[in-house]
Amino acid sequence: MAAVTLKDVAERAGVSIKTVSNVVRGVPQVSESTRTRVMRAVSELGYRPNPSARRLRTGRSGLIALAVPDLATPYFAELAHHVGAEASAQGFTVLIEETLGDAKEELRLATGVGASLLDGVILSPLRVSPADLAPVADEFPLVLLGERSYEHDHVVADHVLIDNVAAARDVTAHLAVLGRTRIGAIGVDQPQSATSRQRLEGFQQALHGAGLTYDPRLAARVKEFDRRDGLLAMRGLLSLPAEVRPDAVFCFSDMLAVGAQHALYEAGLNVPGDVAVAGVDGSEEALYSTPSLTSVVPDKAAIASLAVKCLAARIRSREPLPFEEYIAPHWLEVRESTDGVRRRLSP
Repeated sequence: MAAVTLKDVAERAGVSIKTVSNVVRGVPQVSESTRTRVMRAVSELGYRPNPSARRLRTGRSGLIALAVPDLATPYFAELAHHVGAEASAQGFTVLIEETLGDAKEELRLATGVGASLLDGVILSPLRVSPADLAPVADEFPLVLLGERSYEHDHVVADHVLIDNVAAARDVTAHLAVLGRTRIGAIGVDQPQSATSRQRLEGFQQALHGAGLTYDPRLAARVKEFDRRDGLLAMRGLLSLPAEVRPDAVFCFSDMLAVGAQHALYEAGLNVPGDVAVAGVDGSEEALYSTPSLTSVVPDKAAIASLAVKCLAARIRSREPLPFEEYIAPHWLEVRESTDGVRRRLSP
């Protein structure tokens, strides 16, 4: 049986071949009624795009990759959802890769493993250095997510991020305004990542601004930004002498905060009565935890949109483009874990 072609679909739908091509590639400038009619014809005829033919015709496969440290982390799972939606709108298909924070794996994926297939990569690096990524970005379409750690403000690749120092400063200042005076931090990792370093910097700035003294004993170290490490770190803080023990903690991720809340529950302490808890990521788990978790919310939809559009522009450009840095919005969602006010979730 001969393969179904774009022409066959166009004849069945009563539109031009160009229109069918636009619908199949996800180009947004097509009316919903036309898109529905074309997709019905695609389904009825069993049309399947031929990536090899597309590659020969355009020099591109239409495939991009999103590489993140850990897909089990709600933040990255939610981000992947938004990247997939934006990529589809831009006419791309996304392959999802997990690096587990391994520098060699991050670098391998940044180079476009199977580069003959991939058009570009969106990478959230945890361990690989900017110096290693610089030559990659010069040769292959690459967009970085997350915190930056460039020397002398030299941008080595397109980068989409939130202002992490400001985010940490916002949430710590919120805890101080509530009258908390022994504010701890959970999330100082080793070797210290840019994420940890910047959130610790914002934490210290907010303490200084509130007239509070930074106490290194209240800066708990972790190996990973996960629930288990949050639990262990909070247990460690609770083992400190009573006069040092924190009355609030800023956790560098929502998962650390969830673990910390469980340790407080184990100890028979009330959140926020005895210890207020706040995190970063704006995950759904923060919304549905008990008590609901105060969290800094990065605009994940904006991050995904900026990253995909930036990568698409670099893929489609015939000339080299200057590297750019894009700052996505963030905001603080105050919930029960800091203000103690019970709220009914909207259905």
